[in-house]
Amino acid sequence: MGSPPQDVTVEPPQFLRLAAHPLRWRLLTALAEGDHRVRELVERVGEPQNLVSYHLRLLRDGGLVVARRSSFDGRDSYYRLDLDRCADALAASGAALHPALRQDTALPRRPVAGARSPRVAVLFVCTGNSARSPIAAALLRHHTAGRVTTASAGTRPKPHLHPDAVRVLSESYGIDLSGGRTRTRHVDALAGRRFDHVITLCDKAREDCPRLGTRQVHWSMADPGAADGTGQAGYAAFQHAAADIDTRIRYLIPVLNIPETLARSEP
Repeated sequence: MGSPPQDVTVEPPQFLRLAAHPLRWRLLTALAEGDHRVRELVERVGEPQNLVSYHLRLLRDGGLVVARRSSFDGRDSYYRLDLDRCADALAASGAALHPALRQDTALPRRPVAGARSPRVAVLFVCTGNSARSPIAAALLRHHTAGRVTTASAGTRPKPHLHPDAVRVLSESYGIDLSGGRTRTRHVDALAGRRFDHVITLCDKAREDCPRLGTRQVHWSMADPGAADGTGQAGYAAFQHAAADIDTRIRYLIPVLNIPETLARSEP
């Protein structure tokens, strides 16, 4: 007869160790809604700032949360959830328990045939309305095949979209914003409209944006037009910003309850 199997102590995956803590889970769920500063998270969870900062550091060390310095007030930092890392870590955690629990974390790219969804309206706001907000509006409109009403505006709009914003949408996503669609608008021009979701993408615009929607959240993103460098070096900032926005849009679509998620064709 063989010897009885030995007990093997296996550490749970890091994602489970991090997310299972009650306070860290509350921080993760708060950041899943949008980007926040430490003092805002302190108000949300009702815990001392030193304790919140400690657990935020653990989440950052684990790669689930990232931070960037506020472009409005350099003394502040915005924290956000790295949803791609969370998705990968969650899938790996299931696979670690049993191979049958392995999940494909890729979001669907084709619309559901015959599916209907409520018409929701989403407004994206930044300061100049020349790069981040029009890129976000164009990508959401593109990925949902126009099934979402999208708009963009600025708190201090520039006259026209940045040419590199138009270029990156055309070259990377096949979206044509030429032909009279490159003018910007002031957020005040939308004062009479109500939006289901208002998303600010600029730290300064977050402070200046009026209340125009039932759900107002913030994505803290650097202005690609303010990046150092010209030519291809400057264009790279727009490529990076568009890719970051595209990721956030992919995770926004399920929040909007749009079943036909990404409507672009398979590559």
